[in-house]
Amino acid sequence: MTTIRLFERTGAFAENKDVARELRLKELMPALQRGEEVVLDFTGVEAATQSFVHALISDAIRKHGAGALDLLAFKACSEPVKKIVAIVTDYMQEGLGPG
Repeated sequence: MTTIRLFERTGAFAENKDVARELRLKELMPALQRGEEVVLDFTGVEAATQSFVHALISDAIRKHGAGALDLLAFKACSEPVKKIVAIVTDYMQEGLGPG
């Protein structure tokens, strides 16, 4: 299992898409390629932009399908972060189309 602690990279407001991209390329995607569960730890993160969350997880869903969500765990999400994650995951799953 790989844990990515977002606060260390984003502070209380996760908005920088370049940080999301770097986390996706260097930590998230390699762990998924190995079939590992990835915990995205939002402890301390009060809010995130939709573009940050999209940059962080959309490629994983696009490449691994909805099954990527079985390997992703979202830890300690505030209510605003939960809403953004739900918007992005719902949107990405709609784009996958029927199996």
